[in-house]
Amino acid sequence: MRTGIIQGRLTPPHKGFQECPKDWTREFDLLESLSLTHIEWIVTKKHFKENPIFHEDVSKYNVNSICADNLVDAKFNKKEYFFQNMVPICNTAINNEIKNITIPLLEESSVTHNMVRKQVCSYLKELSEMYKDLSFSIEAELEPDKLDEIININDNFMITYDTGNVTSFGLNHEEYIYRFGDKINNVHLKDRTFDAKTVFPLMGDTDFKQIFKYLNKINYDGVFTLQTARGPTGQEINTITKHKSIFEELYNEYA
Repeated sequence: MRTGIIQGRLTPPHKGFQECPKDWTREFDLLESLSLTHIEWIVTKKHFKENPIFHEDVSKYNVNSICADNLVDAKFNKKEYFFQNMVPICNTAINNEIKNITIPLLEESSVTHNMVRKQVCSYLKELSEMYKDLSFSIEAELEPDKLDEIININDNFMITYDTGNVTSFGLNHEEYIYRFGDKINNVHLKDRTFDAKTVFPLMGDTDFKQIFKYLNKINYDGVFTLQTARGPTGQEINTITKHKSIFEELYNEYA
């Protein structure tokens, strides 16, 4: 089981938000001692210009993907805004030999509306043709048929399967895994209740036994990325260690 974290989960939260830490190298230095394999790098709109990934050589670090969290904005379906935000990330990924971009289509960047989805699909098609060597992993709160419209745009589209989001969106995990299994390249491990509250692992409504059972049945061999609920501030290492242990035990039950 190759398990990593969303950037910032080993660092006290910045005003409660998910951000790239100022001392970003510290988390990478901790990976080996915690038996973690990677970090999914976060780019936010609030600190876009000063994000160190645009100014530092990070090619020697274990970055499995850049998450374009900066795209979560009410203007995301405006073409100029979309490309202004995505092109620098794609160029940076190539310069740092990072093969995967996570694109969140949820909350303010939801594509449930047909017209918005059609617009965004046209942008994604153009982007994927500009960057044929990159993989675009879609993280979406979306009905399966609508998600199909996006991932079938081009061969370099994949899926980030967020376990908590699938639960709170009301989708069936077994059906989701069997339908999209060959496209899933990243599993965000998160427990949520049906009313969309993120909670500690096994405290919500996400059936992880079912999830690991069916991921094993389809021979899933991609990465797992912890995006679990935060514990007490200052106890981030203990929290991640506990959560990792919980998921590894479940994974090994079905391995």
